[in-house]
Amino acid sequence: MTEKALPAESAKTQTYIVFVVAGTSYAVPSHQVQHMEMVERVTPVPNAPRSVEGVVFSRGQVVPVINLRARFGFERTTINQRARLLVIQHGNRTVGLLTDEAREFITIADGSIQPPGDAIGNLSGSYLDGVATLGQRIVLILNIREVVESTPVAAA
Repeated sequence: MTEKALPAESAKTQTYIVFVVAGTSYAVPSHQVQHMEMVERVTPVPNAPRSVEGVVFSRGQVVPVINLRARFGFERTTINQRARLLVIQHGNRTVGLLTDEAREFITIADGSIQPPGDAIGNLSGSYLDGVATLGQRIVLILNIREVVESTPVAAA
């Protein structure tokens, strides 16, 4: 009697929200995002750090907004119809991440994500958890904890 091979364990996958900042695709696990919304108006806050765009009123609460363009060292642009706010909860902080656009939900197999590597890691600080290759496309996996904890915004 011969033994049958057990089916290979299916690859683990996770759903991500993909967004664009300065022409580069980034992703965060979808379970880290409370909601996503269009950006109508951001109220500037005096003496805020350069990467803090201001605050918005979102679903009954005032939420500080981190401008990811400014946080990553890119030039700010005018907020337009394609801009999106990803509202996330990290620890006791609720913050909004201002992106150029975000409209895509994708599933990425864990095996498609590689560590950022020393060259990229040194350039991007510790903001990246990995780099996903999806065919010819490269998507940088953002480390929400590092972005939120390294940005001086008030706890909500």
